[in-house]
Amino acid sequence: MSNKLHTIALFGGTFDPVHFGHLRMALELRQALDVDEMRLLPSHQPRHRQSPGISAEHRRQMLALALEGCDELQLDERELKRPGPTYTVDTLEELRAELGEQVSISFCMGLDSLLTLPSWHRWQRLLQLAHLVVVARPGWKLPQKGSGGGQGEVAELLEKHAGGIADLHVQPGGHLVVREQTLLPISATHIRHLIGSGQSPRYLLPAAVLQYIEDNQLYRTAATSGQ
Repeated sequence: MSNKLHTIALFGGTFDPVHFGHLRMALELRQALDVDEMRLLPSHQPRHRQSPGISAEHRRQMLALALEGCDELQLDERELKRPGPTYTVDTLEELRAELGEQVSISFCMGLDSLLTLPSWHRWQRLLQLAHLVVVARPGWKLPQKGSGGGQGEVAELLEKHAGGIADLHVQPGGHLVVREQTLLPISATHIRHLIGSGQSPRYLLPAAVLQYIEDNQLYRTAATSGQ
């Protein structure tokens, strides 16, 4: 197809710490969407959740270790290098200015994030800059028009911008694609609790990441926030 664009997908998170649930979801998404690049995008200071308990550099190092030997996933450090709160719209504007209009950018998020979209900074701008790919667990229901709490706005957005995977390959942005996917039941919160209580999180995250945590004595105090 002559009008097929280069395709980049972004998979964001605090990765505090990165675990097999993150990695498997990103890999499955890359394969399902058939994109040229899947970039994992660790946030510096997320606007809608408690800030990570460890430094950005530790989270970057762990993610880099987790991605060693995996050519299908890449690390994008741009949000870690930007001071202050992390706003997705700033990241997408930076990427769009860097890449131009003839590259397709898809920002991946969970359905729970989509439901809070009207509270995001300059959220109406997002679909002008990129596609949004929403990962929904089996059995989840999408919001309906007329719903309260901002969900009516989300329902209208879904109706107006609904698209499919094929759209990601021929348009630089503007579509909202919902993909149902079963997620591995692994939680960063649980991993931090295990470490904080002196138990092992082995087999929930890459061995190299666990070794880094042990070498640097991270998460010795159990935390309760984050995924």
